[in-house]
Amino acid sequence: MNISMIGIDHSKAPVDIRALFAFTRTNAGAAMEKLKEEEDIEGCIILSTCNRLEVWVTMREGELSLYDCLCRLKGIPAGSSADASYESYFTKREGREAVRHLFYLTSGLKSQILGEDQILTQVKDALNLAREHFTTDSVLEVLFRMAVTAGKKIKTEVPIAHGNPSVIHQAVQFLEKQGCSLLGKTCMVIGNGEMGKVAAQTLAQAGGDVTVTVRQYRSGVVQIPLGCKRINYGERMEYLPRCDLVVSATASPNYTLREELFQETELTKPLIIIDLAVPRDVEPSVGNREGITLYDMDSFSTDADSEELSGELQAAGSIVEDQMEEFYQWLDGRNVIPRIQEIRSEAVNDLNLRIMKILNNTPMDDGDREKLLTAVDTAAGKVVNKLIFGLRDHLNQDAFLECVAGLERIYEE
Repeated sequence: MNISMIGIDHSKAPVDIRALFAFTRTNAGAAMEKLKEEEDIEGCIILSTCNRLEVWVTMREGELSLYDCLCRLKGIPAGSSADASYESYFTKREGREAVRHLFYLTSGLKSQILGEDQILTQVKDALNLAREHFTTDSVLEVLFRMAVTAGKKIKTEVPIAHGNPSVIHQAVQFLEKQGCSLLGKTCMVIGNGEMGKVAAQTLAQAGGDVTVTVRQYRSGVVQIPLGCKRINYGERMEYLPRCDLVVSATASPNYTLREELFQETELTKPLIIIDLAVPRDVEPSVGNREGITLYDMDSFSTDADSEELSGELQAAGSIVEDQMEEFYQWLDGRNVIPRIQEIRSEAVNDLNLRIMKILNNTPMDDGDREKLLTAVDTAAGKVVNKLIFGLRDHLNQDAFLECVAGLERIYEE
């Protein structure tokens, strides 16, 4: 069995190319289930962020092309001109090269902003999503879990990981170096998701007067960062001429700021727009309008060659290497996931036996009874998975294996 990945990121592909291969949480789950149906694939995880898309699999030795699989998922015809032109943006890794990449990535050492810790959460979320869709296997499970452990350790012990650096933090620092202080400036943040909230908090901390847009149908149920004001999303163009800075950070598949919206908007002062979304939130031609300066995700980065970073990077690298060695020690003796699957199966069967009498005596059609039993089986399997994987995340390996052995003995009696 081989660990393989294929990925596209900010280092090789511009934001518009990355957007073509991005996945939302919903369609990433469906895509992983589709990949898992491939005969040679044992397990798979999709990691999709603003800066990168990576498909991770464990697979039998064979000729399966992950790039071809990805193109099929995205509806790109094999052998087309698009198919050929996009492939050059991708990087393929296998075995130790792939493992090393994931550990360094999760630790924030391959991010556009060195040391940023959003990628740590994103890798963890990708693993959890694969668990929910039953597409991970023992190797990917442990690989991703140990990579997250390395990232957490670096965040705690290495100074480069302190301060929650992110693209918006880097953007604010960039603007300040250009002589553009945000103190007292009027700012608008379009979007109130995770990235939008971080942006609003950062701008407010920098002294900006921040207003956040909220969709009208959700305006009464969402929280906005402390110290910020709110307006309905539909009022954004009316408010925009008052602004010195606008940040757009939504998950919308459509532009939040289109060229045509500016045709009847008169700006009385220079405007900076920062587009933090992938796909883009702001139509690129907006940046050509007089008085507007437009930045996107690729406009900001950390100087990896600065001398002050060298010691921190070396310390972080040592942590990564130690965690990688632990992973390879585990890899030789993997057999936990099949045991968990057997425990889950036994637990679901146990539950079925206990509730079948009740179900048989409950007035309902046979078809409805079968659907209910199927739903119960699925829910029970997820609960067992959550409990066992939760133990794994909170216990050392020896203690966890003792728990697994104990659960096995329950159903041996």
